[in-house]
Amino acid sequence: MNKAKAIILHGMPPKEEYYDPEGHAASNRHWVPWLQHQLSMKDILTQTPEMPRPYEPEYRDWLEVFQQFTVDEDIILIGHSCGAGFLVRWLSENNVKVGKVILVAPFLDPKGELTSDFFKFQIDPNLASKAKDVVIFNSNDDWEDIQLSVQKLIKTVKGIRLRNFEGYGHFTVGCMKTIKFPEVFEEAMLPMIRL
Repeated sequence: MNKAKAIILHGMPPKEEYYDPEGHAASNRHWVPWLQHQLSMKDILTQTPEMPRPYEPEYRDWLEVFQQFTVDEDIILIGHSCGAGFLVRWLSENNVKVGKVILVAPFLDPKGELTSDFFKFQIDPNLASKAKDVVIFNSNDDWEDIQLSVQKLIKTVKGIRLRNFEGYGHFTVGCMKTIKFPEVFEEAMLPMIRL
């Protein structure tokens, strides 16, 4: 039986998007449902939790949801934007061993614009040693806040990999013009071998 599992964490949608009755939940937007299905077809149990009040994220609230899952060396953790930032904090603050970590357009609030304490933490420079592999997906035309967050991670964390893309924007349907994201699926399927 395949022990592999995955958790995909969504980002921080605008409040009006979150409460749009015609829209989808944050955990069911962009490429998240497509990726969940692709991983599920490989017999990887994949969860996409809906985080509370994602438009005004509170770390303790997100942590309460995240702690409902078993996280071990067989897991693939994938975070988009604020969800990737959550994973950076969680890995920085916990003595854990996980499988693969994929940070898609990680957001760390580099300008300190959020009112919550979500990003008030120190990045662990040894964060990558807690996983078999940690990779950042970054697009050349993403927002300045994302570029600053990526630079901070690359400068701070030893052993983190960077995959650069052109024209993917913030890795949303609006930017990519598709719900499919084969590059992140292929990355998730690469063997989890500690570098």
